[in-house]
Amino acid sequence: MTTTTPPAGAATTGADGRGLRMARPQEFATVEEERTHRKAKLAAAFRMFSRAGLDEGVAGHVTVRDPAEPDAFWVNPFGMHFSMIRSSDLVRVDEDGQVVEGDRAVNGAAVAIHCAVHAARPDVLAAAHAHGPAGKTLSSLEMGIEPLTQDACAFYDDVGVFDDFTGVVLDREEGRRIGVALGSHKAVILRNHGMLTVGTSVDSAAWWFLTLERTARCQLDAYAAAAGLGRPPRRIGHEEAELTRGQVGYEFAGWFQFQPIWERISSEQPELFD
Repeated sequence: MTTTTPPAGAATTGADGRGLRMARPQEFATVEEERTHRKAKLAAAFRMFSRAGLDEGVAGHVTVRDPAEPDAFWVNPFGMHFSMIRSSDLVRVDEDGQVVEGDRAVNGAAVAIHCAVHAARPDVLAAAHAHGPAGKTLSSLEMGIEPLTQDACAFYDDVGVFDDFTGVVLDREEGRRIGVALGSHKAVILRNHGMLTVGTSVDSAAWWFLTLERTARCQLDAYAAAAGLGRPPRRIGHEEAELTRGQVGYEFAGWFQFQPIWERISSEQPELFD
């Protein structure tokens, strides 16, 4: 999942044979430096969610493992607007769901879901969940993510379904069942609730969520337009969808897609580093 093969279409060599620069994941000399970086990326992810209209009151949470204590994770304070979150506002929660660093309350659903997801997926560094309008709408329908567009192929055969809505997820056992439904996928549809995505970095987990929300919107629009035409949307074939997933749906591609967003937000809103 962590391959750094350049995304499809990247020209990495100039006409004279020289290598061309392209963003790559950073390496860190100390755990402290890596923690600072992860927390800044997490704060930026929340600000991205806000810009994309993915904030819904106090709902939604994104988490990232602590580099020194990987069973613990950093999460947003409960009730703080995504657009205002700084690195220093983040709260660290241990594997038992107890706050061990920070003085702000945390969302009980974040604890129930993310403790279980991180426990079920040791390969996952970050997980993202928000109540995006398209994701909520699609989750209420008897459909999954279909290969209707190139971007949708990033999720081809890579989305689980948790088909058992029982209210706000506050029970640890329900969180465990969400982890089971996620399986080895990068995303899971939570029926009548929304979407959740995971990744080996904050960057990829956040990007997968943003593009999944947009993919859901496109799919809903496609079916609405198709109803007027009297025929279903045109699906991409199995072989082509698998090929495209291999080009746009691997972890480095997800990490890379987040970098322009990171550059813009971190440049325009430097207070996120506070």
